[in-house]
Amino acid sequence: MADAAVTLTESAAKRVTHLIAKEGNPALMLRIGITGGGCSGFQYGISLDDNVLEDDVVSEQHGVKLVVDQMSIEYLGGAVVDFVEDMMGASFQIRNPNAASTCGCGSSFAV
Repeated sequence: MADAAVTLTESAAKRVTHLIAKEGNPALMLRIGITGGGCSGFQYGISLDDNVLEDDVVSEQHGVKLVVDQMSIEYLGGAVVDFVEDMMGASFQIRNPNAASTCGCGSSFAV
């Protein structure tokens, strides 16, 4: 498995900072996790959260707190979370070195 850390790009951090300011709750953090499902077996979940659970791994990057639960970190170690704006729209994208394959939309993967 890759490095245990999940990396947040500066572009993703800027977008999260914007979303947190829009919500008006400076205690919010970016939570990234995985669940079973999607067309490839696992799917990514990205949300804003102000709770840290006992098994969460918390890091701070570019001024944003990133929270990943212990089970998800096993599948996301070494992943890079980016925010991309192009002609197709704007979205968070996860580049996961642990994914053997991904679906066409990029929101699910298999190991």
